[in-house]
Amino acid sequence: MAARTSKGSGVLAQGDATQLKPKPIRIAPSLLSCDFARIAEEVQRVERCGADWHHVDVMDGHFVPNLTIGPPVVAKIHEAAQLPLDVHLMITDPIRYAEPFRQAGAQVLTFHAEVTEDHAGLQAVIDAFRAAGVPEVGVALNPDTPVQRIESILDQVDLVLVMSVFPGFGGQSFMPEVLPKVEWLRDRGYRGWIEMDGGLNQDTLPRCAAAGANALVAGSAIFGAQDMQQTISAFRAKAEAAKPIGD
Repeated sequence: MAARTSKGSGVLAQGDATQLKPKPIRIAPSLLSCDFARIAEEVQRVERCGADWHHVDVMDGHFVPNLTIGPPVVAKIHEAAQLPLDVHLMITDPIRYAEPFRQAGAQVLTFHAEVTEDHAGLQAVIDAFRAAGVPEVGVALNPDTPVQRIESILDQVDLVLVMSVFPGFGGQSFMPEVLPKVEWLRDRGYRGWIEMDGGLNQDTLPRCAAAGANALVAGSAIFGAQDMQQTISAFRAKAEAAKPIGD
């Protein structure tokens, strides 16, 4: 975990930089791309192959047009898993579901900035997640949402998820125009996790790491690989080689 302010990882106060150790790269396979008929086996297989987190996509059919899983299925995934669950809420009412997903085993629980109207709305979701006992709180940005939208709460969150596709469906192409958001966050002094999700593969993943991202989500590129272990190992090596010196 990163050094924290009073509520989150966020932006460091002056003089705090010496207290930080660089965060390692985290490879987070997206379970949306696994074989759901064998999900427990898939969870265990990807752990054996070197994953760091399980990325779990939750869609409500309202915020995004697709519909996926809820807390009961996440709880079953948690039972099968040894690694942390990185739960990405693509839903319109994250406050309502904070407690159920915490109880289901979410280690990281991320909501979308777009479901709120202003700073007060962002703060209300963060406060509700903290009150529910969520270990690490994240905020996500769609590709067309300016990163400045979350500037006021950077010291309140442990993770910023920069979407490199529009959320809702897997298999989309990477959008390189979002990379400046990652650079802006690092230039601003944000030292929490920066996660990228959407279209990551052996070519695009190093570009994310070079910009400053350190939590990297890949679905079909991992679960569709002929050699999953070699793919995860190669992703990690490419990301470590590409990341900025000192990160």
